[in-house]
Parts: sequence; structure tokens; C-alpha cells
Amino acid sequence: MKNTFLILLLVLVFGCTDQKQETTQPYEYTWESVSKFPHSPDFFSDAKLGIYTHWGPVTVATDHPDSKGGVQWHGKSMYAEKNAAFKYHKERFGPQNEFGYKDLVKLFTGEKFDAKEWADLFARSGAKFAGPVAIHHDNYAMWDSDVTPWNSMTLTPKTDFTGELAKAIKSKGMKYITTFHHSYTWEYFRPSYNYDGATGEFKSLYCEPHDELAPPTREFLDNWLAIVDEVVVKYEPDMIWFDMGFGWYIPDEYQIKMFANYYNWAAQKNKDVAVFHKSEKTHRYTGILDFERGRASNQTTYPWLTDTSLGPWFHDPSHPYYETNQLVDIFIDIISKNGCMMLNVGPKADGSIPDEAKKILTEIGDWVKVNQEGVFSTRPWKLFGEGPTRLKKGGGFNEKKDFYYSAKDIRFTQSKDQKTLYAFILDWPKNSEVEITSFNKDNGVTANMITKVSLLGSNDQVTFSETSKGIKVNLPASKPCEHAYCLKFELK
Repeated sequence: MKNTFLILLLVLVFGCTDQKQETTQPYEYTWESVSKFPHSPDFFSDAKLGIYTHWGPVTVATDHPDSKGGVQWHGKSMYAEKNAAFKYHKERFGPQNEFGYKDLVKLFTGEKFDAKEWADLFARSGAKFAGPVAIHHDNYAMWDSDVTPWNSMTLTPKTDFTGELAKAIKSKGMKYITTFHHSYTWEYFRPSYNYDGATGEFKSLYCEPHDELAPPTREFLDNWLAIVDEVVVKYEPDMIWFDMGFGWYIPDEYQIKMFANYYNWAAQKNKDVAVFHKSEKTHRYTGILDFERGRASNQTTYPWLTDTSLGPWFHDPSHPYYETNQLVDIFIDIISKNGCMMLNVGPKADGSIPDEAKKILTEIGDWVKVNQEGVFSTRPWKLFGEGPTRLKKGGGFNEKKDFYYSAKDIRFTQSKDQKTLYAFILDWPKNSEVEITSFNKDNGVTANMITKVSLLGSNDQVTFSETSKGIKVNLPASKPCEHAYCLKFELK
């Protein structure tokens, strides 16, 4: 069935079954061709904030008060004898030879999953795009799949989670994103080959047994591509995103096929789309660069994405969550540097959203309601900001839990027509007074160019004056919101 579906998919949707595409397709299977596709659509730069969800069979193990270290990757760590998850799995579920990951997936039921409830919460947060982790490293498809038997419709839940979320999220006016993490599957289940994955009987889940340095087989790569193509055709995502392993295990040939297939499908649908990945090499040609749990240290000329999490990737009751104030400040720092943020929510094994996550998303939504004018559909100014708190090094994994911004830290955005500047004060100053030194003659912003200054969310008058260092603003006595505060400067 798998090979038949792949052939039909390529013929009916993409118009070919080999590397030589028909001339009617605008994008061919070459880097030169796919590089002609716009790196980033305007709707992405306008959107700023998105939500995605790590949820699936692994949550059966992580969502437990006795879960141990390594459970976020339980499908791999449960087979590693030196990992605490090995003993935890054996004691809770049974010996790995008798109860492997193939058996754990049968315990995943998601009985409290409610796509409408999820979509309502995501929209409430102010997010402009949202969607699920369609398939994680564990090779389990969260949709009704004809490509792999390890999917949520064939097995116990009997639910097309990806399809239900597509309808619910799109109905709220948000763009729909699906994320793919199965590039790393080739490595993820290798420890299982000492246990129930040894015979290759379950290779459609674990991949066929192979040595550490063995490259992915054609069968694995064909399946990898067929999974992406199937989701694109069935659920029509506006954005697709790829996790680690994309630039490691997926060779150029298959990366190019994926881009060309998606871009050609979008052209047929007359649809703006975006692709996210973490490969700087691939980014030279196409796609939007993603920094996991990190961000750029300075403003960039190209749009980019941060993906990070409210708390744990998969729900873990022992794992702490970020403070809302921290997330808001990180978000502002990101958009001032030409980036956008995608926040992860980790639902419980039963499909319900944890109360901690609901609280944070609701608080972010309250902040967004007040400050949205300075956020959405804006662009970076000539400087991203000023103040003492700065990242020393950009890229992935540069987040720090104890990294806090002060009232002296200011970040800027501007309207598309460049007639309005927004200055976010990342903490409320004790004397209700702030001096912006970046607003000066050299940067083209002086007092005689400013027609009005206001504080978003406040009806109180805001006064300003020019000093030898810049523009001094006297804030109202009361705060308009709980977190960062946005000053609006209207220019002549």
C-alpha cells in the first residue's frame, strides 16, 4: 500500500514519478530552481506568534509522577540501560523485550482531546498560526495515514488528530502549521535493536536494524518524503517545519524533492506557504531558518523563527514552566530582530491542556490585546534596541532561565510605512520616566519630528522632551498591562 500511495501521490499531485519533472511544474528538482521560491512570505513576517504541540504516545510515559530523566525522548532512552528511563520503563511497563515502544503506542488514547478547545485557547493567546507535531522522532503519525500503519487512525485512538486540528485552527482564522521530526527516526530507535527491534519485524516503526554510521536506506528516505507529501495533500498546511536530522540524515536529493513538491503544490493551489528548518547550508537556497530554544543576538536581514516551549516539550508534571513575563520579553526581543516565535504546548496524555499552560497563554493573550499594534504586521527598525541586557552569542540553545530584562532595556519595531515607531520598555521604571538614547539626530529621530507620543493601552497623556542624550518620556502613573510596555511615536 505504501509504494502504491507514493506513486499515486506523485502522479496526481506533483505530476511525475522521477527526478525529471514535467515542464508544467514551476519548480524542478534542483537547488537552483527551488531557490527561486521566496524565502519568506509577508504573512509570516506579519504573524509574529505561533503555537505548536508536542503530544503523542511518548506522553503516556512522560505524563507520570514517577517519570525519570530522559523521558522526553522515551522511545530512545527506554532502551538505553544507563538512562534512568530504562529502569522506569521496565518497572512500570515491563521488560523491553516483552513490552517495547510498539506496545506503548497501544496505550495512547487521548480521550479528552478537543480540537475546538485547543484552537480557542491558541486564538486567545494572540497566535496567528498554530498546529500539531504531526510526527515526532518516534515515527508515529498523528493522522489517518496510508503511508504508515503506525498512525492514530489505524491504532487505538481511532482519531485523525491532524485533520481535526486543521479544521478547528483554520476556522479561527489562523494559519495552519504541521511539524515533522521523523528525519531523526533513523537514529532514534537504534538502541531498540538490542531488544524488540532486533529482528526487523517492526521496521516500519523502528527502521531496519543498522549500525551507528550506516546511512539511511532508500526505503527510509522514500517513506520520509511520502509522509510529508501525504500531510501536504490531505491537510493543506500553510507552513511546514522540520526538526533536527533534516540536514544530517536527509540528503540534498530528498530535501530538494520535498521543497519542489511543496512549492509546486502551492503554485497549483495559488497559495502562499513557508518551510522552516534548522540547516544553515539549506538556508542558503531556500526556507526559513529556525533556532531551537534560542534567537539571534543582533538584527538580521532575513526573517527567522524561534521555537521554544512554555515548559517541557512533552507534558511532564515534574518540569517547571517559564514565567509569562520572561516569555513576553523574549518575544519582544525576537520580533525586534526580524524574528517570530513559535511556542510549544505539551498536552497531557489524555489530550487535555495543563492548567499551567492555559494560564500562561491566557496571560500572553491579555498582553497582546493591549500591545498588538506594536507587534503584528510591524517590521524591525534600523536598531533592534538598547540597554545593558544582551545575548553574547546568537543561535540555538542560548536561552537562560535566569535571564531577565530591566527598565533600561528597550526594543523597537516600526510600522510598514515607517511613519510610526514603537519602543517596548521591558520593565516599568521606578520613577515612571524613560530616556531613549537611540532616538537622536544620527538615527533620524528628534523631538521636532515627533508629532505625538502615547502609551498603548492607556488614555493618559504622555509628555516628552529632547535631552542631550536622546528623547525623555514621562509615563503615566498607572501601568496599562502586566508586562512590557509599548510607547508609540507618531512621526511627521
